[in-house]
Amino acid sequence: MEIYGDIKSGNCYKVKLLCDLLGKSYEWIHVDILDNDTHTPEFLAMNPNGKIPVIRLENGKCLSESNAILHFLAEETEMLPADIWARANVLQWQFFEQYSHEPFIVVARYIALYLGLPDSRRDEYESKRAGGNKALTILNDRLSQSSFLVGDNPTIADISLFAYTHVASDGGFDLDNYPQVQRWINDIQRLPGFTPMSID
Repeated sequence: MEIYGDIKSGNCYKVKLLCDLLGKSYEWIHVDILDNDTHTPEFLAMNPNGKIPVIRLENGKCLSESNAILHFLAEETEMLPADIWARANVLQWQFFEQYSHEPFIVVARYIALYLGLPDSRRDEYESKRAGGNKALTILNDRLSQSSFLVGDNPTIADISLFAYTHVASDGGFDLDNYPQVQRWINDIQRLPGFTPMSID
């Protein structure tokens, strides 16, 4: 299996981290989004939407959208519960990540880390503060009730939200205000097979 991605991207890191936790083998292929690598004919043949991550299987089939990839890779593993209610809760948190977490925390991180916080984007950067802190508060409250987002064992819901939450400080968010989030981050980092996000 080939994974096409940028390791600084949390959405790509999700896929790498899940593979490492599950012991799945893969070849990592770096894609430079700032150099328009996602708009080449070869890449668009894999994902016409021109976004990473993308996985390509040995049979040539390609799959994009990070959370869809996580579901595919986690099928019949401990990272995706068999119980239908638990699965629905996994999806609930993954939709939360996409619509209530990522638009704030990820965008602020992108402006600061990728773009260097230019003056032309500072107002937009500051406008992400309230929404990001609301998302972190919701996470902190949930994690005060259980070890992980869907009960006492990690699932791909945790992988989805961990990817950008643990580097939220890159976007100016102070995780010291969220002790249960910090505890959860530490717990995930202690899972067997865990590998950190590298920005080298």
